[in-house]
Amino acid sequence: MKKIIKIATRQSPLALWQAHFIKEKLIKKYSECFIEVLPMITSGDQLLQTSLATKGGKGLFTKELELALLSGEAHMAVHSMKDVPANLAKDFIIAAIPERDSPFDAFVANEYSSLHTMPKGSVIGTSSARRICQLQYHYPDLIFKLLRGNVQTRLSKLDAKEFDGIILAEAGLCRLGLQHRITTRLTLQECLPAVGQGALAIECRREDEILQALLKPLQHEETALCVTAERAMNQALGGGCEMPVAGYAHLTHGILHLKGMVGGVKGQPLIFSEASSDTLDPMALGEQVATLLKQQGAQDMLQQFTSRDSPS
Repeated sequence: MKKIIKIATRQSPLALWQAHFIKEKLIKKYSECFIEVLPMITSGDQLLQTSLATKGGKGLFTKELELALLSGEAHMAVHSMKDVPANLAKDFIIAAIPERDSPFDAFVANEYSSLHTMPKGSVIGTSSARRICQLQYHYPDLIFKLLRGNVQTRLSKLDAKEFDGIILAEAGLCRLGLQHRITTRLTLQECLPAVGQGALAIECRREDEILQALLKPLQHEETALCVTAERAMNQALGGGCEMPVAGYAHLTHGILHLKGMVGGVKGQPLIFSEASSDTLDPMALGEQVATLLKQQGAQDMLQQFTSRDSPS
């Protein structure tokens, strides 16, 4: 039994909330352990004026935490699952996926009741290519601009009237006690969520089997099935966390269902595919939906999107 467990996390208020949430769960289970949260600044936290797609993707939010795991400075790291790259380095493993919170996106505004009611030319802030390509399709008269930073920073820019509305993950707002700021929840038809959105990932070194055993009770099997299917789809597409790829899986009456979306550069239509499985093989289901998307031209669309963001 480990007597000291150190949890690496980002310094943002949301990341700290998530790490302390896991800490409390571990304390309840293992009262004899001393558990410490180690806040860290990641490369992604320092790149606030540019799209992550041009700088290496959302892996920039996990790089420094993984280095802390390798050095022994930390034993485990807590991430938002949607920030974890589809291809995890061989030295690491996702040891547990706790129960998922809301996977939905939320529209936040001070003067408008919904995206439908916003006048032509209204400016919406978001950092997500996935959100932009879907919402531009449904709301072509709105303008979407890059908005980076932690939740409080984004809300402050909205309140300062730099934006007419912003899009945030519902789970993040609720975790921070800011659910009163939600104007409306976006439907799955408006905006399919990011792969893994609303779920947490607890990462540790693959060789640390003792810690993996300690973390096993935190695993929520239904969430793990759904998130694994979503991530398998994303991995098969070769899509990074910052790409215009969406996926949402749910388990109903023993049937695992997955819907995926790929968008592209402005003006391209969105492509969707979905499939179901009663074998509860999330990897196979994810790969099946990815194949269906590829048959509609997903890889060409993603390549065009990547080429657009590459330096000339």
